[in-house]
Amino acid sequence: MELVIRDGACGYGNKNIIRDISISIKSGEILCILGPNGVGKTTLFKTILGFLKLQSGEILLDNENIRTWSKKRLAKAISYVPQEHTPPFPFSVFDVVLMGRTAHLDMFASPSKKDKEIAEQAIDTLKISYLKNSIYTEISGGERQMVLIARSLAQQANIMVMDEPTSNLDFGNQIRVLQQINNLANKGFGVIMTSHFPDHAFLCSTKAVLMQKNNKFIVGNVDDVITEENLKSAYGINVKIISIKNENGEIIKSVVPLLN
Repeated sequence: MELVIRDGACGYGNKNIIRDISISIKSGEILCILGPNGVGKTTLFKTILGFLKLQSGEILLDNENIRTWSKKRLAKAISYVPQEHTPPFPFSVFDVVLMGRTAHLDMFASPSKKDKEIAEQAIDTLKISYLKNSIYTEISGGERQMVLIARSLAQQANIMVMDEPTSNLDFGNQIRVLQQINNLANKGFGVIMTSHFPDHAFLCSTKAVLMQKNNKFIVGNVDDVITEENLKSAYGINVKIISIKNENGEIIKSVVPLLN
């Protein structure tokens, strides 16, 4: 599956937040969106998910314009992983993951045996079976993030939209979540994620979008987008990009801020 935004304009009412943006992502790719607060990352996500109407341009899924799609049909194609979610009731982890099957159920229908099996598979894929019967609100932040990704996986949408999936996680859990995102891409899912850490783009992304104020954005391959000059322009700070080799001899880049 391929999602394409062509000359898109996003915003609220008559107010443009983003204009003339064009991006694409295919199954198996990871697109990382970076940029300072207030440049429109959340607005872009809400538009992709159908919460906001595209002001101009078009969003295509496999060359079909999604403008007239129902919310249910869109949910079968695109899933959403929020950066934080606190349900109003103390659901079990299994029940939270099972909620991912909602888009596939008729109104007032209960989850079938197959739906429960798909939820089980999602939990197994994320390696969180030990949490299955735990109360979602009582587990750690890193565990909750894995549960939300499992819920998205149970939705069986080809494109996953993740809003800062490593937000508020400690260093170890950040890397574990990124590893799972890489695994999902290897399984053929397309992932669009936001992050405040350029290193995350180097670690797992195929493509990147660096958004700036005044409707400026750079779209392309990670190495072409995440440069010292571009990061200084976006964030107003000096950085140095260094390269190191991992255990497999692969070159890994990292961004080091230079304090005055």
